Amino acid sequence: MASNGSSVLKMPEIKFTKLFINGAFIDSISGKKFETRDPRTGDVITEVAEGDKEDVDLAVKAAREAFDHGSWPRMSGFNRGMIMLKLADLIEQHGEELAMLDSIDSGKLVHVTKAFDIKFAADSLRYYGGAADKINGETHKCSGEFQAYTLKEPIGVVGHIIPWNFPTLFFAVKIAPTLAAGCTMIVKPAEQSPLSALYLAHLTKEAGIPDGVINVITGYGPTAGAAITSHMDVDAVSFTGSTEVGKLVMGAAAASNLKTVSLELGGKCPLIVFNDADINMSVQIAWQGGFFNKGEMCVAGSRVYVQEGIYDEFLKKLIENVKDWVIGDPFDPQVHQGPQVDKEQFEKVLRYIEAGKREGATLLTGGKAVGEKGYYIEPTIFTDVKEDLSIAKDEIFGPVICVMKFKTIEEAIEKANNTRYGLAAGILTNDLNVANRVSRSVRAGIIWVNCFFITDLNVPCGGHKMSGFGKDSGLQAMEKYLNVKSVFTPIYNSPWL
Repeated sequence: MASNGSSVLKMPEIKFTKLFINGAFIDSISGKKFETRDPRTGDVITEVAEGDKEDVDLAVKAAREAFDHGSWPRMSGFNRGMIMLKLADLIEQHGEELAMLDSIDSGKLVHVTKAFDIKFAADSLRYYGGAADKINGETHKCSGEFQAYTLKEPIGVVGHIIPWNFPTLFFAVKIAPTLAAGCTMIVKPAEQSPLSALYLAHLTKEAGIPDGVINVITGYGPTAGAAITSHMDVDAVSFTGSTEVGKLVMGAAAASNLKTVSLELGGKCPLIVFNDADINMSVQIAWQGGFFNKGEMCVAGSRVYVQEGIYDEFLKKLIENVKDWVIGDPFDPQVHQGPQVDKEQFEKVLRYIEAGKREGATLLTGGKAVGEKGYYIEPTIFTDVKEDLSIAKDEIFGPVICVMKFKTIEEAIEKANNTRYGLAAGILTNDLNVANRVSRSVRAGIIWVNCFFITDLNVPCGGHKMSGFGKDSGLQAMEKYLNVKSVFTPIYNSPWL
């Protein structure tokens, strides 16, 4: 396991650092800026405009004007789709720059980001671009001398608040169904990773999306984010992030104008490994499920339950992965794990590791920071973990997993459901009956059987319980941004009704 080095440090050109409102890059009204830092070193990359309530007001005004009087909601779905396809092409053409921006902002591996995040972002725009001209209502036969039909119309101005772990991907996942529906929007990227969002704003202009349709406000959650969620002229909010902030978003939406809310929140996802599972496959799934993207995933398989018959062998094989796991500069294609997103998250993860040791869990491997610069942490595995420990209950959002033993199917189901979250779960078994029973019993929005972290644009994804509500991906995601209007008309003296 190699430590971080500096031999492959790179710095892409930073082209956009201002707010993007009504088709133009402008300074914040206050003139304030905030630093965005490189998690590889902790050094400042650049300063970015700090948006606040007054800037959100400007962005919402532009979005409202574009919705109420602009061309985008009145454009044919086919033409909206063609522009979205052009934006998808531009994202692919500039994929390397976007991947590099996400890497220096959030510590993501460049080669993985380019292969997965950028592709998924472009494909999202193509998927919903193809759906934009297929938004249809229904015709209803009534009991009296009336007929009725429904219209699906864009909901209006949408506020999107996106997280820092997949910046480019979530930008596209949020805007794509919203654009297809004919809405206008304000996007607030996470303050830890604002650079790719501003670059993408530039690409939306180049693609031909009209001014005011997409506005990007960089800034902090308690100021810019709160101004979006409480704004009276914002008709819907979509938030991806922590459960704690999700509660604030929902409260602000209710206290203002009862705007529609969609929340994709935290997770503490179980991975259940049964005795009959392929143990080599199971070990690889558990490792990647816990440590991919340095564990900064809401769907990370951070609670691994292994049936007692293979528990010892599973642990032995699991820790063998440590010797080949390379931690270092995310620009290096040989590296498997980059730094945590920032100093705050780095210190939070280390505090949880110390709490796990203090509360009586056994540290099997890892648990320490790597190197003298940057925010690197070893992949960390705990055993002898009781269900009431903080490392078993809380979403850590770092490279930390707990491996626990179980005996029966009933015990596995009970333990998997012993969480306030309900985002995703994994089941590893060769017994179809076991897979069916457990997948129907675990309370989560996504179930993976003999796989993990699989996504498809045609399949809705979202959580249960305190992991939120509302779906991303699939046509259900577009329904969040559409209002259904019922229209009745009389039918006089009709022999056909």
